[in-house]
Amino acid sequence: MRLLLTALLAFATGAALTVTLEHHPLRTVTAQAAAPAAAASATDVGDVGDLPADTWPADAPSPEQVLYAQPLLLRKALDGLGPRVAGVPNLYLVTFAGDGSEDVFRNEAEYAAQLFRQRYGQRAHSVVLANNPATLDTYPLASWSNLESVLTGLWRAMDPQQDILMLYLTSHGDPEHTLLVDMDPLPLDQIGAQDLAGILAEHPFRWKVVVVNACYSGGFVPPLAGDGTLVITAARADRSSFGCGSDSNATYFGRAWLVDALNRTADPIEAFNRARAEIAHWEQQDKLTPSEPQMATGTGITAQLERWRHGDAIGPPLPFRPEASGGAPATH
Repeated sequence: MRLLLTALLAFATGAALTVTLEHHPLRTVTAQAAAPAAAASATDVGDVGDLPADTWPADAPSPEQVLYAQPLLLRKALDGLGPRVAGVPNLYLVTFAGDGSEDVFRNEAEYAAQLFRQRYGQRAHSVVLANNPATLDTYPLASWSNLESVLTGLWRAMDPQQDILMLYLTSHGDPEHTLLVDMDPLPLDQIGAQDLAGILAEHPFRWKVVVVNACYSGGFVPPLAGDGTLVITAARADRSSFGCGSDSNATYFGRAWLVDALNRTADPIEAFNRARAEIAHWEQQDKLTPSEPQMATGTGITAQLERWRHGDAIGPPLPFRPEASGGAPATH
C-alpha cells in the first residue's frame, strides 16, 4: 500500500507541475524515522499515538485526493511568496506543523507565518506546511517530500548567498530525537535529527535559522549546528517540553518565543533569551522538570540577521488569535 501511494503521488507530481522540481534520490531513512515516533513521556502533554483510527473528516477530500493535490498546493504556496526585495537580505520562512491530531501545532505554524509577514513586510516570505484535518485543501502537507520540494523552490527564488532560510518545526518529539509526522491514514515518513540535517545538506543555503519546538529537541543541535546557522530548540536533548495537547492553543515555547518575545524584539536571539527565562518561570510555578531550551550560534549568522532586520521599519505586534481554538493558551 505504501509503495502504491508513493507511486501515485510521484505520478501526480509529474502531471500537475508546470515546472520541473529537482528530482530527489531515494532517501535512506534512519531507524527512528522508519517507524512512527515513540510515545511521548508522561511529562509531555499529549500522546503521540492518541489519534483515533477513524478521524478523517467527512467533508474533507479523500486521502487519495489529498495526495494528488500536493503538487498544486506546493505550486500555489511557492507562487505566493511575493517578489524578493533587491539590495537587502530577505528571510524565507517555512513552518512545519507535524502532528495532525492536535490544533496547537497548526496554530503555531500559521501564526509564525503571519507574524513575520506583518512585522517585516516584503522582506519576509513564508510557506506553511501543515498536517491538520481542517487544512487538507489549504496547505501542503507537512511531510518529508514536501519539505524537500519547498526547499528546492526556495533555492530558486532567493539569493542563497545573501538571504536567510528559517525553518520552524513544531510537533511531538521522542527520546531518539525524531519528530512525529502524522496525518493518519496517510503513510508519512518520520523525520529524525540526522534526516533533517541530510535534507538541509541537499540544499546548501549559506544562512539558516532552524527552530525545533518539540520534546527532546536538543538532540537536533549537534547535526544541525555549523557556520552560518542558528539552531534553537524548545528543550534539552534529554528533557520534555510542555504545553501541547488538545486543551492548548500554543505550547510553552511557541507562546514564549513567537507570541511574547518576537512581538517585543526583532532579534531571534534576544527573543530566545527572553523566552527561556519566561518558560523557566512557568515551569517553576507548575513544579515541572525544566525543559532548558537550547541555542547554538554559528559564525556569521548574528551579523546577517542584523543586516536583515535593519531594512524597512518593523511592523506592529500581531495579536495571537488562533483560528483553531483548542482551549486556553498554555501560559499563565
